[in-house]
Amino acid sequence: MIKQLIFISALIVTLAVFAFTMRRYFFYFRFTKALKLDRFSQRIYETLNVAIAQTKIFRQPVMGFLHAMVFWGFMVILFGSIEMVIDGIFGTERVFSSTGFVYDLIIASGDVFGVVIAFASLVFLFRRLFLHVKRFYGTEMKSVSKADANMALSFIFLLMVTLLGMNTFYFLNAQKAGHEIVGFYPVSELLAGFLTQLSPNQIYILHEANWWGHILLIFAFANVLPYSKHFHVFMSVPNVFVSRIDPLGKIETMGSIKNEVTLMLNPSAATNTDVQAEIPKFGVSDANDLNWVNYMNALSCTECGRCTAVCPANITGKLLSPRKIMMDVRARMKEKGPGMVTDGIGFSDGKSLLGDYISEEELWACTMCNACAQECPVNINQPAIILDMRRYLVLEKSSAPSGLNTVFTNIENNGAPWQFSPTDRLKWADDLYIN
Repeated sequence: MIKQLIFISALIVTLAVFAFTMRRYFFYFRFTKALKLDRFSQRIYETLNVAIAQTKIFRQPVMGFLHAMVFWGFMVILFGSIEMVIDGIFGTERVFSSTGFVYDLIIASGDVFGVVIAFASLVFLFRRLFLHVKRFYGTEMKSVSKADANMALSFIFLLMVTLLGMNTFYFLNAQKAGHEIVGFYPVSELLAGFLTQLSPNQIYILHEANWWGHILLIFAFANVLPYSKHFHVFMSVPNVFVSRIDPLGKIETMGSIKNEVTLMLNPSAATNTDVQAEIPKFGVSDANDLNWVNYMNALSCTECGRCTAVCPANITGKLLSPRKIMMDVRARMKEKGPGMVTDGIGFSDGKSLLGDYISEEELWACTMCNACAQECPVNINQPAIILDMRRYLVLEKSSAPSGLNTVFTNIENNGAPWQFSPTDRLKWADDLYIN
């Protein structure tokens, strides 16, 4: 009974802290722009293909396979974690064991995945600490980002160690006491063979230590994740579901532009609400100008650097890093969000996403090739944010590179990007004997 009370107390604290953190994110989403979703059947397919099957990850076969093993392994181990929570609350033991063969299969898979995930986390740690993979570095990758990744991988490794320890000592305890062993433990049974010299009391203590260690690590990890880049553990699957379904190169018409053109062509359609509405803002200059999917993209960013590694602008030495764009959006909302919660969406701290975080040089370096969006394993659409910030520069600030300004002038004067009047456009063909 005391164990139950301690467990329930720890669970309540965990859920309360987690709810407080997620409440903050919920409020931040309220300050973003609306965006309607459609084509849900396509979204379900995309989620199964990209998020569950991990198809984009396999573009880098070896590391992709290990990452997929970690993802799928956690999906299996989640079953056991839910069982632990139920057992902890009600004082039961192996509450799902009545499912028979299915239970044995899941427990055996989790036991094997425990070793695979522990091995993968060590490989990932070794790569980060000793191999100096180029995409893990960059001006945006501060020491805190590197420490964040190492901490999360250490958490994962310890979770697997305590899982295997818990299973091993459960197996030993049941074996020595002559009780029925519930579940199938191929790895833990092998490990138990090396520990038969332990006394029943030692086995019991070690089982309890690993059980509590595992569940408390889960509770701690759940509340560390929202403050970490590994928040994508929660956000990546829903982010893929809400991600762009249209071709990446398709440019969406701005809602504010569409409304203005509609009213110009049909003034009688204007309502009192339209007349009294505030002057529309074209494009994005700050985090709260983004739509909610853009913000979810930022929260889902794993900082893996795959986007920056394929960016032609970054490869050729330009300032642009698609990863930095997403990190800046996240950081800016974190900075401005508390003020908006307190004072409303009109809150201003004298800073903005454009200028204080992202420079014009970065934005205009983008070639709009969409390589970053194509490569992202969780379907983040970085060019959409870059495009909207460019729109703000052009439409609100009349700020664009000189070459583009020439094009704009020609379109205004000649109806085409070229500096010729419409009547002179075919003069180049006069001497080519073309009728």
